[in-house]
Amino acid sequence: MKAIGALFMLTLLAAVLASALGVVWTRHESRVLFVNLTALQNQRDELNIEYGKLELEQATYAEPRRIDDEARQKLGMFDPRPQDIRLLR
Repeated sequence: MKAIGALFMLTLLAAVLASALGVVWTRHESRVLFVNLTALQNQRDELNIEYGKLELEQATYAEPRRIDDEARQKLGMFDPRPQDIRLLR
């Protein structure tokens, strides 16, 4: 009877130790994942800021007045004279 009680106590001790190790491992994994999550959120925020800047830059480059100025200055384009315009049907 004493042997069964001792075996039962050793089994319970092993279960408690396994459970404690599981808790420690789970907490460690949780902390590692939280650090990764925080780093990814920071990276997301930086990318959102960069995306906003790129959208603003694109809007600036796509502005019709700027395109017209670039065409006139760099490409030497100009509006056609009325007598140079021909309508086709």
